[in-house]
Amino acid sequence: MTLDPFYLIVDSAAWIERLAPLGVRLVQLRIKDGAEAELRAEIRKARDLCHAHGCQLIVNDYWRLAIEEGCDFVHLGQEDLAEADLPAIRRAGLRLGISTHDHDELETALAAEPDYVALGPIYPTRLKKMKWDPQGLDRIAQWKKRIGDVPLVAIGGLTPDRLKGVFAHGADCAAVVTDITLNSDPEARTATWIETTARWR
Repeated sequence: MTLDPFYLIVDSAAWIERLAPLGVRLVQLRIKDGAEAELRAEIRKARDLCHAHGCQLIVNDYWRLAIEEGCDFVHLGQEDLAEADLPAIRRAGLRLGISTHDHDELETALAAEPDYVALGPIYPTRLKKMKWDPQGLDRIAQWKKRIGDVPLVAIGGLTPDRLKGVFAHGADCAAVVTDITLNSDPEARTATWIETTARWR
């Protein structure tokens, strides 16, 4: 499986409506809280928007809703992975991405036979306080050697200026949140990411 090298992560379908038309090809909808009806509506809207713009949607955490709404990709953190019904996810034809932060988590992830593995944070991140120190570029190379052909997603503190090193060390895909969503001009920043990642597409 091949992932687009530019992996956008947003917390609402409104962001997808705003940025997908610019040429985004891979986006994760990551909503942390909400009533089921609201979550379902957001996932459904995001699914339809992505379909309309030729963009692949990855639903974070809510694997049951992703199955019910006919999505094709789900991303799980380690806690969610422990509670998820992996056979049900596979029966539904969903592809699976899993977050990792240390060697034990990587082994847990690989046992689930994921379609991609995410590693982070590569650099310090503004998104949330994390118990893990920044992984650094050398850890990307270690992870890639371990996982082989499984796509590797780097996340955490990434900017267009840092992408050359990230890809040179073995990442297949670079995920971004705040460098775009907290930018004063998210559209222009998205265009910069698309242009910068084009050489790895």
